[in-house]
Amino acid sequence: MSDVCVVTTTVDSVEAAESLAKNIVEARLGACVQIVPIRSVYRWDGEVRVDVEWQCVVKTSAGRADELVTHIKSQHSYDVPEVVVTPVVGGNDDYLAWVSEETS
Repeated sequence: MSDVCVVTTTVDSVEAAESLAKNIVEARLGACVQIVPIRSVYRWDGEVRVDVEWQCVVKTSAGRADELVTHIKSQHSYDVPEVVVTPVVGGNDDYLAWVSEETS
């Protein structure tokens, strides 16, 4: 088990994704953020919606995850933003060490 986790959120524009990603990396809350265009299907206010969103996948240390979640929620434009933390159970040890170093 590593000390690294992945925090995922979605935003409504590429500009919002890039701004959030830069802010996260500059604050050392994440070592890297990947931005991926996606289509989301979900129910909101009793209606099924289909929207284009940008998924932000943040690699961070487990010790920074709570602070990162709080940061994302404070910067987010959605009423109820998706913010999911997933532990990393293994991978490239050199990469995982780099993530831990960048977020310490």
